[in-house]
Amino acid sequence: MTAESAEPTQPARTSFAGLHHRPGEPLLLPNAWDHASAAVLAAHGFPAIGTTSLAVAAAVGLPDGQGATREHALRLALTLGSEPYLLSVDAEDGFADDPDEVAELARELWAVGVAGINLEDGLGPVGRHAAKIAAVKAAVPGLFVNARTDTYWLGDGDGDETDTLRRLDAYRQAGADGVFVPGLTDPGRIAALVRRLDVPLNILYSPSGPTVAHLADLGVRRVSLGSLLYRRALGAAVETMAAVAAGGTPQGATPSYDEVQALSDAGNFQ
Repeated sequence: MTAESAEPTQPARTSFAGLHHRPGEPLLLPNAWDHASAAVLAAHGFPAIGTTSLAVAAAVGLPDGQGATREHALRLALTLGSEPYLLSVDAEDGFADDPDEVAELARELWAVGVAGINLEDGLGPVGRHAAKIAAVKAAVPGLFVNARTDTYWLGDGDGDETDTLRRLDAYRQAGADGVFVPGLTDPGRIAALVRRLDVPLNILYSPSGPTVAHLADLGVRRVSLGSLLYRRALGAAVETMAAVAAGGTPQGATPSYDEVQALSDAGNFQ
């Protein structure tokens, strides 16, 4: 399959970016980890699906955020990129320090139909991350780059507003289409950051943080679930086994065998 034959159409590129520019209606992005999870989420009306690097890594027994899952992320993108929904790939830090290598990854993702990429700085050098973003946008201008800073995610979680703004400003100047600040949950700080930005702000949903409706009121344009669905699925598996072992009946929604089979037939949940 060539890049020319597989790459998304211009309407697809535009529609993914457009989902970030609907005042009062942020893109609610569920994060999947395989074909079945992505297909069932898309069939329930979510127009765009993200991947989650934690789940991709955990599924094959590798650590997250260590650059060990490049080929696994690509393999998943190849599986999902041609489906009838918009796909954004969590690519950790691009799996390389060299901007040219990250740009090559972006070309490979674009060639299999990916509409967006998430690139995290891991609190590494600002200039290096900005160079990666610039290289990706030069190589694949149509790919939506969501530039993540970990100022609130790493360390004590309290964040550094000055460092956050410095990093986001550099990433925006490098060409980022949107910015992502996971771990930021304080409504006042979120609102202040929205006022300082001229690109969409992505916030990671937290069960203990603001609701999606509240985040929309604050001006957030994208709300990701990250690894939450995967972790909930693991929790449900343990709860189910505990209920069975105790002689009880598992609770909660359980798709049938045939329904799961149908996910592989046409990407539909019947």
